[in-house]
Amino acid sequence: MARIPAKYYLALVPEGPIQEAATSLKEEMKALYNLKYALKSPAHITVKMPFEWNENKEQVLIQKLEEFFEPFMAFDLKFEGFDHFGRRVIFVDVQPSGVLNALQKALNDFCKRELKLNNELSDKAFHPHMTISFKDLKPKNFDLYWKHITTKSFEADYFVKDVALLKRLEGRWQVIYRFTLKS
Repeated sequence: MARIPAKYYLALVPEGPIQEAATSLKEEMKALYNLKYALKSPAHITVKMPFEWNENKEQVLIQKLEEFFEPFMAFDLKFEGFDHFGRRVIFVDVQPSGVLNALQKALNDFCKRELKLNNELSDKAFHPHMTISFKDLKPKNFDLYWKHITTKSFEADYFVKDVALLKRLEGRWQVIYRFTLKS
């Protein structure tokens, strides 16, 4: 069977009102400034950067991750306000969480050891956030974008009950599986 490479990543993907509010902000940035790249995936907090995996062994990936996530407990997170990385990324800020940091570190150690995946710089310098605009954001117009986004507010409590596996399908990222955390 030939190896068919596919792209995946792992993230916390809120559903309901949080997803709707973040998507609404992304759509507003598209309507006003033609910033549309962030709409290629649902609003999320990345916990393992995109990686390639043989699509023919997708079930093996899911099974190994299912075993990894099995002992982890559900936990609370808080979204509050906005921040940015330089003049290239605008995001909803996530309040510090030792539980999330520990989960992310354990996941990346597991992925390196058991799945033979490389750790990206973003995996090592973890800064939880939910992106609103990036990639097509023009640094020369950053002040305009930032002024607009800071007229908004974003505050939400998020009970993290699962971690999603996303896959790139036809140019968009879609949740293909959710690993349930213990409640």
